[in-house]
Amino acid sequence: MVDCFCKQFPHLPLNKERTKFYWADDYPEYANYFSQIYTTKGFFEHLEPMNGAIDAIKALLAFGHDVRICTSPISDYRHCVNEKFIWVEKHLGFDWTKRLILTKDKSWVRGDILIDDKPIITGSLTPTWTHWHYLHSYNAHLPNKKVVWTDKESWAELLK
Repeated sequence: MVDCFCKQFPHLPLNKERTKFYWADDYPEYANYFSQIYTTKGFFEHLEPMNGAIDAIKALLAFGHDVRICTSPISDYRHCVNEKFIWVEKHLGFDWTKRLILTKDKSWVRGDILIDDKPIITGSLTPTWTHWHYLHSYNAHLPNKKVVWTDKESWAELLK
């Protein structure tokens, strides 16, 4: 998001570390600019994978875990939903599109562990999973276990 924002709006500074999950909560004065970026055709399709994440989920699957990609579409979903499928196929292959779950309420997803950067996940059900975070500045202070995809030791516990 930072690269897209700086390229599209070079006159607007993003000069602090994020402390909130939603960009617009850290920069409320830029909310409309962020919306313009992530609702643009191609935004989700062209996101780069997080360093180490592809190797990590492939290793977890090879080790015998039933790995799913659980993601929430944005409310202005016109491009988002399709592009998330395209992204998965591009970076992981068509078979992984069968492992993709799109939902606004992740509490409905059954599983043992949900790795997500959102600080707190709420929904209409009590989750069956334990919430782990992949580490970001806005969730580092929380007590949940943390995953750094480039650090195999941080996610190796999942292999047990």
